[in-house]
Amino acid sequence: MFYSIDGVDGAGKSVQIKLLCEFLSNRGEKVVLCRDPGSTFLSEELRKIILHRDDLPTGRLAQMFLFMAARAQLVEEVIAPALAAGQTVVCDRFLLSSVVYQGYAGGLDPQLIYNVGLAATRGLVPDKTFVLDVPQEVAVSRMTNRELDTIEREDAEFKQRLRDGFKAESKKHPKSIIIIDGLQSIEDVHAEIVRNL
Repeated sequence: MFYSIDGVDGAGKSVQIKLLCEFLSNRGEKVVLCRDPGSTFLSEELRKIILHRDDLPTGRLAQMFLFMAARAQLVEEVIAPALAAGQTVVCDRFLLSSVVYQGYAGGLDPQLIYNVGLAATRGLVPDKTFVLDVPQEVAVSRMTNRELDTIEREDAEFKQRLRDGFKAESKKHPKSIIIIDGLQSIEDVHAEIVRNL
């Protein structure tokens, strides 16, 4: 099985990813954890360019293609081999992030991004994506003690479009994209993810 956890920055993904991996491991599954973009040499280098190079401005379309290149390498090197070996993959973000960040929030056509994404991943998408939903002000308050990357520094309107985009995609794909109230306790969010596996 292939699971991803997504949502606006500051929604609590890191904690829930850790808990999900522990839960799956405890029930005997061999779990492979990865992040998108990242988890391969090429993908990590592209991640640095996209998120941390303020001296290298990147347009939305170019940004989308950089994400897709990183994702293609992640699938080829990590995700596809793990799934072929019968392992369970848990990914911090995946294609839905590009659809929402560069599409709904960034102004590109979400369907175009989805189509390019399916080419980059050879049609591979998560069996379930859990989207942690929190209001913008809560997400921002949770990120006060860390250095923000270029996308996390986007304005309030951009961040509201993100939240709206995740909800819109969940309505289109209600069986595979599950919205979870991130204002619940950590334990309750985890329990809801487990119920929906």
